[in-house]
Amino acid sequence: MNFKRIQEKLNILADAAKYDVSCASSGSDRTNKDNGLGNASRMGICHSYTEDGRCISLLKILLTNHCIYDCAYCVTRKSNDVQRAAFKIQEVVDLTINFYRRNYIEGLFLSSGIFKNPDYTMERLVAVAKKLRKDENFNGYIHLKSIPGVSDELMYEAGLYADRLSVNIEVPTISGLKLLAPDKKHEDFTKPMLKVKNELNRYKNERKVIKSTPKYAPAGQSTQMIVGASGETDKDIMYSATYYYKMYQMKRVYYSGYVPVSNDSRLPSIGSQVPMLRENRLYQTDWLLRFYGFAVNEILNKEHPNLDVDIDPKLSWALRNLHHFPVDINKADRPLLARVPGIGMLSVDKIIKARQFRKLGWEHLKKIGVALNRAKYFIVCDSRNWERRDLDADKIKGLILQNSQGKFRKQYSQQLQLFN
Repeated sequence: MNFKRIQEKLNILADAAKYDVSCASSGSDRTNKDNGLGNASRMGICHSYTEDGRCISLLKILLTNHCIYDCAYCVTRKSNDVQRAAFKIQEVVDLTINFYRRNYIEGLFLSSGIFKNPDYTMERLVAVAKKLRKDENFNGYIHLKSIPGVSDELMYEAGLYADRLSVNIEVPTISGLKLLAPDKKHEDFTKPMLKVKNELNRYKNERKVIKSTPKYAPAGQSTQMIVGASGETDKDIMYSATYYYKMYQMKRVYYSGYVPVSNDSRLPSIGSQVPMLRENRLYQTDWLLRFYGFAVNEILNKEHPNLDVDIDPKLSWALRNLHHFPVDINKADRPLLARVPGIGMLSVDKIIKARQFRKLGWEHLKKIGVALNRAKYFIVCDSRNWERRDLDADKIKGLILQNSQGKFRKQYSQQLQLFN
């Protein structure tokens, strides 16, 4: 093995993979067996955090950065003048095993540019996973990035060896895809998604009857959308995300702020700021839709097509719907408690349990973990001291912003001057 050449390839193909953020292993339960290597049970990847608080990592690379497509937003597009490289199948297997033995990684995230055609590329990705499982008895986490347009047969085989599969939709809308990636078709992305969904459902049904049914992609499937490349509103993005969650049973939809990598009139210019705050707001909205009982049209609609920059989407909704408040902490049901700014789902459960034994006041809520700097404007409890002032939405927002802190605060600090 030419170690110098392998290192050169690794530098190129690891750097090219950094733009993909859709790498999380939550949901996989592949355990070690037959004295093999690795254990993907309850593991995350790419410096993610597991359920028990551990931070773990994985080898995240492209099989190759050669590509037959010319997607405007992609650093590996065929027209881009970059240094190209490609791993051999055995090289990726050897790297994964060697890195694992040295405790550098706990799994593999493998994607690829598309060379020759989708099936040829996917065959090589599957071959890597198959060799790791069969030849090396590797039981660690494997995430394979599925290739748009690939055959159903290869998608099925991929799910037998990978813990998670994902097809990145990249551009949230069909019109945006036609603009930035005219060589690709929307159905090239959705066809593999549908195959994975159907196979997951089939596995669940067969598993009820035959316990030895081979696992199929136990961590499910995910996808990723680029934010800020093609002019979509936040409403467009979240309506698309909701569609993929519903139609294809996605475990996660990831949002990636566009990093300008080329001079193209269709895209933000090189040097433009990556929309990190917007990305953060989209994740917060995603969380509200999946865990807090919100519907997408409550947060984003024709009147409010974009999320507020200076406040989180839950607070924004509350300020637009003050007729639902104040909420009585000692009487409100779980769905209503979950809509109060400053109260997370863990706090909701604690409140419901605690009020079985006594009425709750400010001190109890503080100990439970409620963020009273926000919640106090929207609740009443067992205390005479509550926010009695007749405040409208703008005044409440100003008071909360004056006392808030956050990593993005500098980006909207000028707003605070309005309330001094």
